Amino acid sequence: MLRIMSITFVLTVSVYVCSSLRAESPQQGDTIRANLGKRTSVEVVYIPPGDFVMGSTPEEKAWATGIEGGAQAGTDRESYEGDPRPLKIDDGFWMGRTEVTVGQFRRFVEATGYVTDAEQPQGWTQVFDHSWDRYFSKSGIRHPWKKSESHSWRDPNFGIPVRDSHPAVCVSYQDMQAFCRWLTKHEEGNGSLPEGLEYRLPTESEWAYACRGGRKDSTYFWWGDDLTEGKGRFNISSVDFLPGRDMVWPLANTPWSDGYAFMSPVDRYGKKGRNGFGLADMCGNVWEFTLDHFDPTGGHEKLYYADEDGKTVTRPVCRGGNYFDVPGNARCAVRLGILGVQYSDSRDGFRVCLGVVKETTAMIR
Repeated sequence: MLRIMSITFVLTVSVYVCSSLRAESPQQGDTIRANLGKRTSVEVVYIPPGDFVMGSTPEEKAWATGIEGGAQAGTDRESYEGDPRPLKIDDGFWMGRTEVTVGQFRRFVEATGYVTDAEQPQGWTQVFDHSWDRYFSKSGIRHPWKKSESHSWRDPNFGIPVRDSHPAVCVSYQDMQAFCRWLTKHEEGNGSLPEGLEYRLPTESEWAYACRGGRKDSTYFWWGDDLTEGKGRFNISSVDFLPGRDMVWPLANTPWSDGYAFMSPVDRYGKKGRNGFGLADMCGNVWEFTLDHFDPTGGHEKLYYADEDGKTVTRPVCRGGNYFDVPGNARCAVRLGILGVQYSDSRDGFRVCLGVVKETTAMIR
C-alpha cells in the first residue's frame, strides 16, 4: 500500500576538485569535492556507463513479504517494482557519496535565505508521534507518525539531538530541487562545474544502477540476498530501543542492533557500509527521492514524466527504505510514489547527482 505523503548569494570559498574533473575520461571511483565553507563539503563519486537489472523476481517478492522480510503481504506494493529486466545507463554520472546532510543543507539556507515547504505558512511535515505506544489495538492499526506544523529539517521531532552529519529530512521534492539549483550555481560561479553537467536529483534508473554497486545480477540487497550479511552495513528496523523507552519498532526486525532507533549519521558504517561504487547508505537510513514521476508499473530506462510534453512531475519516486522499515522494504528494488512535490517526512531525504542536464517541472496537483 502506498505510504501517504501528500537566489542569489555568492559564497567566497575555495573549491577543491580532484584532477578527474578536468580529465576527458573520468574513471570509476574518481571523486569531486566542493567546499561549501565552515568545514562543510559535498563529495560525489564517478559512476561509469553500464547495464544492470531493474525490478525483482517473484522469489524476491515472496521473501520480502515472508517472515524474514516482514513486508505487509496481500498489497500491491511489490508490484510497483516490476519484473526483472535489463536496463542500460548510457551516460556516466557522479553520485553523492552520502545523503545530503543537515550541515550541507544548512549552508544552502544560510547562503540563500531559503524557506522550506514545511516552514511556509500553513506548511507541515510528517514526524514521529511520541505518544505512540502500540501498533495494533482494538480500534485497528495505529501508525507512529503524525502531521506537524511546528517541525522541519531543523528539528524533525526525534527526541534526540540532530547533528550536522545526519541526513537532512523533512524536506520536499521542491526543496531538494532548490538545493541542487543552488549547488549548480555555486560550482558554476567558482568555475568548477564540468561543461554540460548540472547538480540535480538522480533519475530513477541512475539511482537503481548506483544502488546495485556494479552488480549485473538482481539481488535483494547490494551485497547479495543474505539478510544476515547486512549486519554492520545498514540502518533499518532492528533491536534498538526508542529514545527513553523500552520499546523497539514493531513487526519484523533484524535480529541485531544497528545502533540507531532513528536515522544514523551518514557513512556511519564505513567501508563495510559502502557498495561496489563506494556509495554509503543506499539501502536503509532514509528514503531517497529521485527525479522521476512515479509509474506504478515499474521504473524506466529514461526519465519518466507525468506529461511527456510538459515534462512535469507531480508524484516523485523514492527509493531504498529507511530506519523504520522492515528488511523487505529496504531492498534495492523497492520503490514508492510520494503524494506530492511539496510533501516532506522525517523518513525522507535525498542525495545529489552530477550529470547531464535533465529538464523537469515540479507541479502541485
